[in-house]
Amino acid sequence: MTVAEALENIYTSLANDNAEIDTHIKALKDALAAEGLKEAVVQPTRLAQNNRAGRKTMQSYFRKRGVTVTFSED
Repeated sequence: MTVAEALENIYTSLANDNAEIDTHIKALKDALAAEGLKEAVVQPTRLAQNNRAGRKTMQSYFRKRGVTVTFSED
């Protein structure tokens, strides 16, 4: 699985009330390692809560599971 595919699964999970989010985070972590990347770049416009609190909550939740999240500018 690629990082792009893993992120797409995460966006879908977020839209579906976080269904199976931990499974998708693990897949993202594995995809990042396979591609030699250190962090996932997320599009904030695709988040259910695109505000500062929502983004910080997401970063914290993912960090606890070993994935660093940053947000794109667009």
